[in-house]
Amino acid sequence: MKLLSVNLGRAVSVPYTDQPAGVTGIDKRPVEHAVRVAAPGPKGVGGSGLAGDTVCDTRHHGGDDQAVYAMAREDLDDWERELGRALPDGSFGENLTTAGMDVSGALIGERWRIGAPDGPSVLLEVTSGRIPCRTFQGHLGEKGWVRRFTRKGAPGAYLRVLEPGEIRCGDPVRIVHRPDHDVTVALQFRASTTERALLPRLLAAGAALHPESLASARRYAEKYTADTAG
Repeated sequence: MKLLSVNLGRAVSVPYTDQPAGVTGIDKRPVEHAVRVAAPGPKGVGGSGLAGDTVCDTRHHGGDDQAVYAMAREDLDDWERELGRALPDGSFGENLTTAGMDVSGALIGERWRIGAPDGPSVLLEVTSGRIPCRTFQGHLGEKGWVRRFTRKGAPGAYLRVLEPGEIRCGDPVRIVHRPDHDVTVALQFRASTTERALLPRLLAAGAALHPESLASARRYAEKYTADTAG
């Protein structure tokens, strides 16, 4: 398991985003140099966890619990076959393009150590899946993209930074912790989008889950319990 690429984006003006200034950093490109990774601060204030990467719409993106976005090259390859077009690393706005990993099958709270064993490294923790938006659809230029991406159910993973450090393309990725529950990124994504009845199952992931997803699961579970009790 390794990083095929580390991808950074700069703010550009586009006609397809509802970000107030009309800019987005979703168009991310691979870089060859080492990149510093650190917790960026709370959502709404902090942006990307990668130095040199831009998050423009901090209402919905960035912050400590969405500091890094990872996508499996295998999933991009699958989309290439389906769409009939090339999708270079970074095409989905991901910071990390991985090889040899089932990113959407990762457990919430799973921890990844990225970096050479005898060199700089970072420790990341999986928090949730990526919810598609209008900007993502505009960037890809595919009609009905939000619906298609949601139906596929392989959203890639957001991660928080537990230990800062430096990473670069080619670095090995080691899974150093797998929690004792069955809540995967794919399950969390389905519960948050198309199968709301699954939300109570997310509670097993506890505080490792993205706070917004955890709050949603708690609200649903409380309402369901109240409705059945009444």
